Amino acid sequence: MCRRLYGLTLFSMSDLAARLLAHIREAVLFPRPGLGLLAVSGGADSVALLDLVSIVAPEVGLELAVAHVDHGIHPESSAVAARVRDLAAAYGLPACGRTLGLGPDASETRAREHRYRALRELQQELGADYLVTAHHADDQIETVLFRFLRGSAPAGLAGITGLGPDGLVRPLLPFRRAELEEWLSFRYPNPAIRPPVFQDPANRDPRHDRSWLRERVLPLLRERFGEALDANLRNAQRHAERDRDAWASLLRVLPELDFRWEALGVDVARAPLRTYDKALSETLLRAVAREAGCVLGPGRAAKLRDLVERGPSGRVLELGAGWHAETAFDRLRIQRAGHTAPESEAWGATNQGSVRWGGWQFSWRAEPAGAAVRGGLTTWVPPGVGEIRAAASGDRIFPLGGVGRRSVSRLLMEARVPRSERLAYPVLSRGQSLLWVPAVCRAAQIVPRPGEASLRIDAHRA
Repeated sequence: MCRRLYGLTLFSMSDLAARLLAHIREAVLFPRPGLGLLAVSGGADSVALLDLVSIVAPEVGLELAVAHVDHGIHPESSAVAARVRDLAAAYGLPACGRTLGLGPDASETRAREHRYRALRELQQELGADYLVTAHHADDQIETVLFRFLRGSAPAGLAGITGLGPDGLVRPLLPFRRAELEEWLSFRYPNPAIRPPVFQDPANRDPRHDRSWLRERVLPLLRERFGEALDANLRNAQRHAERDRDAWASLLRVLPELDFRWEALGVDVARAPLRTYDKALSETLLRAVAREAGCVLGPGRAAKLRDLVERGPSGRVLELGAGWHAETAFDRLRIQRAGHTAPESEAWGATNQGSVRWGGWQFSWRAEPAGAAVRGGLTTWVPPGVGEIRAAASGDRIFPLGGVGRRSVSRLLMEARVPRSERLAYPVLSRGQSLLWVPAVCRAAQIVPRPGEASLRIDAHRA
């Protein structure tokens, strides 16, 4: 509900904030309670984000913090950063920030890349579950037009997604810029107490492509095509979005593809992709990559199809932007590059406990020993402290029921663990003795007899 008073739209809680809450719930933008880091630039859009999300946060179990990135482009940037800190304090929220010092000649692409890198660093430092940005419907319109002019594939015309990788959330996509500005006017009807809003000159600088589209091109198109232009561009975006979603759904309903999520990406069966024609195979591979968060152009999609058809197991193809593809026996994996194993973790210091190590969760409890088996995800050991660490290239183990020592790397290969995972695969040890490679091999050493007092250890991929 809303009404007009002296030319100003007045919203009730049942309108914009309630619509936002309904959208968050319908789209499942925050699937679990946690800490949301709000990216606040100081512009009207991000100030509206701060105000609206602070209203609905208790309804979806969110705690909030504010992040600001000072690009060092505009001479007033340090003053803007100070105002954002004050604004966060007024809402009772902690604030953090980064100063980049990019200089006045930085391009919009460079500024965006450095901004997101800084925001991700802040998200990691705070342990925030979500990074929340203020992208809205007008940004979506500009993005669709910009990508069309650059020759984007249909999936690119689907525009900005509400959910991105690593907890990135854009909750304001259904709302227009004017709605957000009117909301701030309603929330702060007295201009004297309204939060100062920074009007970034770069947003109107025609040297930047998006600013040129916003300030020059879109006004001309609206003059020619009227109010229908924005609706038509949004309809085109929705059509492309439905098409993109249909390809994502197809991955899950073709049983021969055996599409799977992994801790660092996705994998899919290679054999059926070899039987499809070129257009279908490449389109499906681009859909597989998108599910991981990797965007492939036509050139890399063709190279990826060639890898699927002819690449031996263990072959790697760099996909750019921190992603790579790997042939792993009869499967293709797409995952983030540069993964390293986490530090070692202790287990068994108490009679019951759990610890997360990389993409694995380990739990233990005191229990009479069961029958030991060579493989599986459960084993028993005598009480005592041990360590979880990454498998090392020289590790060897005496397999339960086997003869002599075996190389762990060879056992991992025989268990069809992909090459890229082998040096970041967990092993459990106690002192100098290697006890267990989960799901691969139990050592013949330190095995309690059935019924003896023991620690039961369970492993599963988190």
